[in-house]
Amino acid sequence: MSQFQDYNLNPALLRAVEELGFKEPMPIQQETLPVLLSQKTDLVGLAQTGTGKTAAFGLPLLQNIDASQRCIQALVLCPTRELCVQISKDLKNFSKYMPDVLVVPVYGGASIEAQFKELAKKPQIIVATPGRLEDMIRRNKVDFTNVKTIVLDEADEMLDMGFQEDIDRIVAQLPEERQTLFFSATMSTAIRALINRLASEPQEISIERPVLTVPTCEQSVYEVVFSSRIEVLSRLIEM
Repeated sequence: MSQFQDYNLNPALLRAVEELGFKEPMPIQQETLPVLLSQKTDLVGLAQTGTGKTAAFGLPLLQNIDASQRCIQALVLCPTRELCVQISKDLKNFSKYMPDVLVVPVYGGASIEAQFKELAKKPQIIVATPGRLEDMIRRNKVDFTNVKTIVLDEADEMLDMGFQEDIDRIVAQLPEERQTLFFSATMSTAIRALINRLASEPQEISIERPVLTVPTCEQSVYEVVFSSRIEVLSRLIEM
């Protein structure tokens, strides 16, 4: 069984990972880390939510950042503000002992003026939802000249939510010479088409879905309108 020490991580990253209680890499990390830490290849990672994807792409992102350069070097796109905040938090935890690395989340539903101020600090990594990031692009608040890597996390969900054109417009702003990473729970025709448009001969890694429940658990599924999901969940919890 591999350990995080086996991947020649920056000592500052390794220290943070150990403090977070990470012992053995999860399957998606075992498959992805050697690839992304050793070469600048495009990659498609197929794995369910909650399988450790943020560390799988986040640790190599942080390892490859030039902390001495105050410019955007990596961009992570994700579908929701909740995921945007979580990924940013994880990356900040991983880079706890890398004081010159700045990670900034950019998402709707929060003060855009506050995000202007954060972007003015010239972060190396931006984690963003497509809509708010497009707003920042229109306002000339971001400069993608030095972006070396883009990550599309939960790519299938972004397409399901209608962000395909937003993604295309954002990627069109990036340098042609870049690394493109996709992480998705499913591989649909639309995802395959997006990969074919944006990536160059990506390596594919697929992790078999883990067993999430035990036989004594009873499961129920409720199909609800997306905008009503919080209200429905609240009522279920009350019940």
